[in-house]
Amino acid sequence: MSETIERTALEVLHIGGPTVRFRYGGSTWLTDPTFDAPGDYPGPITLHKLTGPAISIEEVGAVDVVLLSHDQHADNLDTAGRAFLTTVDTVFSTTDAATRVDGVRGLRVWESAQVGAVTVTAVPALHGPEGCEPFSGAVTGFVLEAEGEPTVYVSGDNASVELVGEIAGRFERIDVALLNVGAGNVGRFGDIDVTLNARTAVQPAEALGGAVIVPVHAEGWAHFTETLDHLARVFGYAGLADRLRIPPAGEVVEVAVG
Repeated sequence: MSETIERTALEVLHIGGPTVRFRYGGSTWLTDPTFDAPGDYPGPITLHKLTGPAISIEEVGAVDVVLLSHDQHADNLDTAGRAFLTTVDTVFSTTDAATRVDGVRGLRVWESAQVGAVTVTAVPALHGPEGCEPFSGAVTGFVLEAEGEPTVYVSGDNASVELVGEIAGRFERIDVALLNVGAGNVGRFGDIDVTLNARTAVQPAEALGGAVIVPVHAEGWAHFTETLDHLARVFGYAGLADRLRIPPAGEVVEVAVG
């Protein structure tokens, strides 16, 4: 009987913002598709996109599964991203998104689904302070597990340290965590951020044990208030610099585990 070979790296391509392509369990996955050029998105709060994707949609290639944190904000699903969803066989998101976007399969919190040999579990996320849902809407994160693969946590737009601790307690281990950071703040909740900032990202990193932290969604939009350089400095002060892997936009990198 052949032994299962444990993978010790995750191939990651950061396209920009929250959009990451990675290979996992024999499939190609993409998080929160955002492919528009810079521009403004009017609404209750106008969002300003400052930079476009590091590579074109054509360069992304075929994608098997999209993990969509939520559909209601253009910095997680823009116009070109919505069109891109129609080219993908499987899209997971919130149950709310499934009522608004054709082809989306909504997962309840802690609900799991199978993609080949991969188990996808929806995990809780909170896009702001407690009670923010009537304003920010429902969001979700995901955990991916497969034999011979590192366990991967995709946070989505989550600002809650407590929820990350709860997620860490539900799984035997998390090997890689894609964390949306950048201290996103549109002013709706005063000084309270709607994504993790450098200080609050340190606490989930500690809760996740030995997980490698891959920070994304910290640039390209006017409402992000902290740079990745600042995040790296804070992680260094916390003694966690060796756990942080900042993926350069537009380059395929191997994120080593362990």
